[in-house]
Amino acid sequence: MYRTYWELKMHVAGVAAGTAFDDTAQVAQLRRTVTKAGKKTVEVVYVITSADAAAADPATLAAWVQGHWTVENRLHWVRDVTFDEDRSQSAVGACPQVMAAIRNTVIAVLRRNAWTSIARALRHHTHDLDRPVHTLLTA
Repeated sequence: MYRTYWELKMHVAGVAAGTAFDDTAQVAQLRRTVTKAGKKTVEVVYVITSADAAAADPATLAAWVQGHWTVENRLHWVRDVTFDEDRSQSAVGACPQVMAAIRNTVIAVLRRNAWTSIARALRHHTHDLDRPVHTLLTA
């Protein structure tokens, strides 16, 4: 999906004690105008943080939101789509945690070996049984 951010507006407010989230110091509303396939839409994102205004000004909060999507795209999306983790049938005992750790390790090893496309890397490594062993030993 191709995205172009045309405009970014952030409204930040301090929070008084006694809110539903005990440690909340700031709430921010982030509005961004996005163009997708030639059509402009407005996305609204809310940020709740325990960081006060001295620790997190609006620019810092915006960077945190952008950083969140970097993690989402580089790790969670790969786990959800490439590994199809949501349809996993392993649900007994510690098996889900072990499988998640194995998937994270595979992603980390492949990224460390300069693979930008995990799907392409997995296809590459399935064609020769020596490749995964070599990759693990050289990571």
